[in-house]
Amino acid sequence: MSAEFFPPDWLPASNIYEVNLRQYTPEGTFDAFSKSLPRLKDMGIEILWFMPVTPISHLKRLGSLGSYYACSDYLTTNPEYGTVEDFKRLVRQAHDLGLKVMIDWVANHTGWDHRWTREHPEYYRKDHEGNFFDSHGWEDVIDLNYDNAALREAMLEAMKFWVTACDIDGFRCDMAMLVPLDFWRNARIELDRIKKLAWLAECEEIAYHRVFDASYTWKFLHCMEAVWRKEGPAAPAALDEVLQYYDQQFPPWAIRAYFTSNHDENSHSGSEYERLGDSAKTFAVLCCTWNGIPLIYSGQEMPNLKRLDFFDKDPIPWTGEFALHGLYKTLLDLRKRNPSLRAGDTSVTTHRLHTRSSEDRCFAFVRRKERGNGKGVDEVLVVLNLSAETLSVPVDELLLSGTFIDVFRGGAIELASGKTINLPPWGFGVWERK
Repeated sequence: MSAEFFPPDWLPASNIYEVNLRQYTPEGTFDAFSKSLPRLKDMGIEILWFMPVTPISHLKRLGSLGSYYACSDYLTTNPEYGTVEDFKRLVRQAHDLGLKVMIDWVANHTGWDHRWTREHPEYYRKDHEGNFFDSHGWEDVIDLNYDNAALREAMLEAMKFWVTACDIDGFRCDMAMLVPLDFWRNARIELDRIKKLAWLAECEEIAYHRVFDASYTWKFLHCMEAVWRKEGPAAPAALDEVLQYYDQQFPPWAIRAYFTSNHDENSHSGSEYERLGDSAKTFAVLCCTWNGIPLIYSGQEMPNLKRLDFFDKDPIPWTGEFALHGLYKTLLDLRKRNPSLRAGDTSVTTHRLHTRSSEDRCFAFVRRKERGNGKGVDEVLVVLNLSAETLSVPVDELLLSGTFIDVFRGGAIELASGKTINLPPWGFGVWERK
């Protein structure tokens, strides 16, 4: 597979913050959320991904408010959030702070009373009795028919609206693999003529990197959860297996989005602390430093420990304290300034460091980028303790030497023979070569 499209320059060193607008504030509006922009900017967030901002169908609605993913009109906003003008103002405010804005795009299906069900019923798939249906058994949505050329054109025009009228910077495409790849390819060609966008696919289909810049890492999320539950092989070996699969099967330029939570996981499976326990912060560090871009969900910076209702109003219980703000700020700032953490950069190498004395507990790696012309190297060392025991790693086993800066605590350390790196249970360390 060769690369036909390339991401915007700002994507490989960036990060994505998923905004659950309904639950973010008691008001659940664009204007109310805008007050959080300066805090998120300070934390190092660069891309805001808004869950669908379109209105929600009433027919066969689940819960009192319905699913964000059961759209009733692609060309306007959910009145609960505000008007299109309100959204435009929010995008401008984000841009003024240097932030990018992506919106969730649900192209596979609509809600049962989408305007097209009345105006263009031919846009939908029908069962043998001629009725609308959803092929996955989802109660509140119905499948669109991509064999219909007019549907494809209407969908493309709807996507263009949000780029031209609202100046968004990208799309997160819901269940991207359920929509024909040739539609996405044409959409990208047409929309990139208007503005260079970022394209994130909610899927792990390798072929979809023919079009999309980035894709999901569900397989790795489930592996992290299995590590915490002590299922399968020793923790480092289990992680290695999945990461090697990604390295060997996906194109080298493919950007992967790593995460410990999102709206689906939080609402349906529990917060990261339910699923990952004491390893949650450790794996957050891994997701921010491995070869990919981190995806952070609303409230993780507090952190939010509760499951949020999906179909009803259930605001995040903000306390005014943001215990993990500093953790994310340190990691996201490091990603921004250090070229060795760029995602999908074929000039960056990622080396696993295998520690003989703690191979069943220690996950260590170094990411490295040569500056060229004899100007040295950019390098980041990450050491994770994947156990409930104190870990001591002899520096000799890391096969590294030199002066490194501790990104969390400050100060320089000399990696030299005879020294050790000590980490508490589920502890972590990140060092940047001086």
